[in-house]
Amino acid sequence: MDQEANVSDGTTVPHPAGRTPGGSGTPAAAGAAPRSLAEALRARDDASLAGLLRARPDLLGPVPADLTQLATRAGTRASVVRALERLNRFALQAAEALAVAPDPCPYGTLEDLMTGDDDGMPGTAAIRAALPDAVATLRDQALLWGDDQRLRLVRTAREILAPSASRPSPTGLGPTVAEATAGMSPGRVQEIVASAGLSSTHDPVSAVAALTALFTDHDRMSALLDEAPAEAHVLLGRLVWGPPYGEVTANPAQPVRWLRDRGLLLPISARTVVLPREVALYLRGGRAHRSPEPVAPPVPAAHEHRPQLVDANAAGQALAAIGTVEDLLGLWEHAGPLVLRAGGLSVRDLKRAAVSLDVTEPVAAFWIELCYAAGLLASDGEADERYAPTPAYDDWLALPPEERWAELAVAWLPATRTAGLVGDQDAKGRTLSVLGPDLDRSAAPEVRRRVLGMLAALPPGGAPDRGAVLERLAWERPVRSMTELRTRLAHWTLDEAELLGVTGRGALTSHGRALLGEPADGPGAAARAGTEGAPGGAARGATVGTVGGAVHGGTSEIGDAGAHGSPVGGDADARTRAAVAALLGPLLPEPVDHVLLQADLTAVAPGPLERHLAETLAVLADVESKGGATVYRFTPGSVRRALDSGRTATDLQDFLVEHSRTPVPQPLSYLIDDVARRHGHLRVGAASSYVRCDDDSVLGEILADKRSAGLGLRRLAPTVLASSAEPGALLDGLRALGYPPAAESATGDVLVARAAPHRTPERSAPVPVPDGPTVPDPALLGAAVRAIRAGDAAATAVRKEPAFPDAATAAAVAAGGLPRTSAAETLATVQAAAMTGTAVLIGYVNAEGSASQRVIAPVRVEGGFVTGYDHTADDVRTYALHRITGVAELADDQA
Repeated sequence: MDQEANVSDGTTVPHPAGRTPGGSGTPAAAGAAPRSLAEALRARDDASLAGLLRARPDLLGPVPADLTQLATRAGTRASVVRALERLNRFALQAAEALAVAPDPCPYGTLEDLMTGDDDGMPGTAAIRAALPDAVATLRDQALLWGDDQRLRLVRTAREILAPSASRPSPTGLGPTVAEATAGMSPGRVQEIVASAGLSSTHDPVSAVAALTALFTDHDRMSALLDEAPAEAHVLLGRLVWGPPYGEVTANPAQPVRWLRDRGLLLPISARTVVLPREVALYLRGGRAHRSPEPVAPPVPAAHEHRPQLVDANAAGQALAAIGTVEDLLGLWEHAGPLVLRAGGLSVRDLKRAAVSLDVTEPVAAFWIELCYAAGLLASDGEADERYAPTPAYDDWLALPPEERWAELAVAWLPATRTAGLVGDQDAKGRTLSVLGPDLDRSAAPEVRRRVLGMLAALPPGGAPDRGAVLERLAWERPVRSMTELRTRLAHWTLDEAELLGVTGRGALTSHGRALLGEPADGPGAAARAGTEGAPGGAARGATVGTVGGAVHGGTSEIGDAGAHGSPVGGDADARTRAAVAALLGPLLPEPVDHVLLQADLTAVAPGPLERHLAETLAVLADVESKGGATVYRFTPGSVRRALDSGRTATDLQDFLVEHSRTPVPQPLSYLIDDVARRHGHLRVGAASSYVRCDDDSVLGEILADKRSAGLGLRRLAPTVLASSAEPGALLDGLRALGYPPAAESATGDVLVARAAPHRTPERSAPVPVPDGPTVPDPALLGAAVRAIRAGDAAATAVRKEPAFPDAATAAAVAAGGLPRTSAAETLATVQAAAMTGTAVLIGYVNAEGSASQRVIAPVRVEGGFVTGYDHTADDVRTYALHRITGVAELADDQA
């Protein structure tokens, strides 16, 4: 491939039908030839500028004063790196190819670098079809400017992607011959020229040019390599696709010397040689990339399930999710775990929660973080700080089941806190804990939406292969540092969606589609709309398109919103919750008001119980198993617990008769009566503490029991024992010995052991951490574009020659600086402009000392102020005359 010939031939490369590299509103489309990025931006229309600011919202902080400042900000390293990270693989490959191409680069040269010399190579047609969109994406995001004959990467992007003498480019290509020989002595360059069979030259510049011409000439390179030893071809094969560097000894082998003598390997240090870029491109067949990927990897449905079965399975899981949240917060509403000094939950408390919920620790961490994200759990802020349910938990409990689930799902989707990181270590080697700091990952919402969007684009009931989803994500964000995190986030998204009930059997449910704003009865039609008929698009019902845009675009609308962590607005949240609840409600079983009592001291709940029934039964019995039906077991301990809460044996018997569809078994009646008869026989009060019993033989039995030694008991009277333990500890100790004591007050009445649920003060849910600046809304974009246009009009306004003889002031005005005139001249000029209705350019310094140029049309001048229409601000404003540095008249065609 003769790149120099391609640069100079001036031919126009035809593009496939559809979008051209120039795109709408770009210089290529308008036929202009910009000389800088600022000029290229100036040639864009307002819609194109708004698209740039939407794709790169960091450019708006603050709003640039004019297009020159916007271009400068778009070329800063931090902004360029962020923009490159958001390109898909093919757009990034096009940028990488431009970084190793001549600068400027004709479109034809870029196309040759992407396709290679062999037009019959598989995939060439797809590359040619997708390349215009990739170029248009780079141009739309201000990473590329210039027409199709002079494509230029912004300088910062070229510096990041281009190879150097010590660092290869992402393509695996090294420096050019000219770059690699920059520090080489002229004599050594002449030796290489002679060894390569070329005529010696008079200066090193022409020698390097001769070597470059040799390495880019196919016929001469072929003849030169035909003379190379077989081992030399093996060495070149190891370096051709990168990295292009190799270590050599002080006395290298003969094949290495042969290559080095002829410049096919050039030394960059005493022990390192590099394969020149021109040689590598020849060996690669002219291709910058080994495997260009113009088409997004498809995400087909690996498994097909009936949509009704998917929804039914997910509805069962949704019901289990609601129950798990209730169990967790019910466990912590009386005595929640302590908050660690550094913040978060201890490992011991996490293990306890996992055992209580009968789940693994990672799953328990997910439920805890979900409660926190939904605003149902927080720290109470007390001196002895603990985690406890918030007042919002009581409101949540009062909602119907489908609305409770919708609250959880809507909180999960935009959350940036990532439970999967629990147990990992941070940069300082500290272990990350549940509810602790450093769990936020701003990419999480965007990855969740993209993963679920891929599932939404499949037919209802279609479940993709997890590997295909990960391949697609890697194609969409190929930067390595982002790919590793996104892969883990994708795994966690699929697992959490199944746990929560957003998916069932790996397929997205109807209420899951509503959560994404997708039509519940359509197979992701909105997602595929942008891909049909475009390179890399997916066939309907077979593969997945990127939600919100074509797969070969730089970023999609949903991707942009998720990437910057924009949470859904309040009204949109309410609509989403309503839509989700409307679809999930019919799938959930109606709460039942009865249980089935069995002779083995168990009760079976044939479905979700009504709230008051579930609360009472949870006190009277222990949950033995969960599933489609919940099994409760009655034990002496559970019956005693109910009696401790203030209920009598008669209350418990009546409750069971009222809510059981089967007769109360005799063993259960005997159990309740027996425990009630013995309950409160022993009374514990505060002395330090004491035990009182009318039957002194019982007290004698307790004293004789060796297990009671730790309670510090001694007899004060035949029916009274004193203890050194606190009343609570004494109660627990006696219960451990098998006795059913009751606490009593100072007046001798039985104390009801029913602690009030603990709640935190009002707490708001945590706000997701945005990934950079949030995406501006259309109103802000429109205002920003108008402000930039007005500022640019003021900065580029053509002024009349100054009428005063001050050459320094004239030079400053001509160079675009602030106008400088005396106070009298300023007053006279603005008064004249007010009378004639013409516009003038003023320099103005505000109260903060910030200087700016304004184009104003004065209307009134009085009291030391001038009022007029400010073309820069697009508003009527008043300016203090003493803050105006000077006035310059505009040219007649701009006044």
